[in-house]
Amino acid sequence: MLKLWKWYQNCLAVHPVKTQMISSGVIWGFGDIAAQSITHYTAKKYRQIKVEEKELKINWKRVTTTSLFGFAFVGPVGHFWYESLDRFIRSRLLLRPNSLRFVGAKVALDGIIFGPLDLLVFFSYMGFASGKSVPQIKEDLKRDFVPALILEGGIWPIVQVGNFRFVPVRYQLLYVNFFCLLDSCFLSWLEQQEDAPWKQRLISLLSGKEKKDKGG
Repeated sequence: MLKLWKWYQNCLAVHPVKTQMISSGVIWGFGDIAAQSITHYTAKKYRQIKVEEKELKINWKRVTTTSLFGFAFVGPVGHFWYESLDRFIRSRLLLRPNSLRFVGAKVALDGIIFGPLDLLVFFSYMGFASGKSVPQIKEDLKRDFVPALILEGGIWPIVQVGNFRFVPVRYQLLYVNFFCLLDSCFLSWLEQQEDAPWKQRLISLLSGKEKKDKGG
């Protein structure tokens, strides 16, 4: 394990962007395999699956598509995002590194900018990759974006507090990628759920709250 870590450090030092791209692609691919397994198991458990489809058959085209998202977007964009974010807060906001305000600013900017952008690109990319039209993708975004943003919004800030407080900048994407194994699984599962009732209830709950606020 120590040799593997040293090998990774060497790759990161020599080819930082390529290393981030490859590791992100592999992790997101594994995440999609896990998502397909969970979706199959859930459908089988609640008898929402045909008899001839009881055996799990991995959709390798979908795995490749999801892996390419990690490779082409999460890896390079994440690498430059974390470096630029740290540099911006140090030089422009002049906050002391690892201070409460420094970590808080990082978490806030990451949640406001990168989080929604990541979801928007993911769902749009998966839609185009599966051959959907622009109107269909817009409908999918209306269906999936808000539930994903709400559910992830309660988890990622906690994850990122530890990341921005204790992890050196060059390893922050690696730290995130470990959690992305679960996140890619979640997003792939969420996208596969299509018009699940719980999504509609979540969106309706949010819409009802907004109406109530406007009325009050």
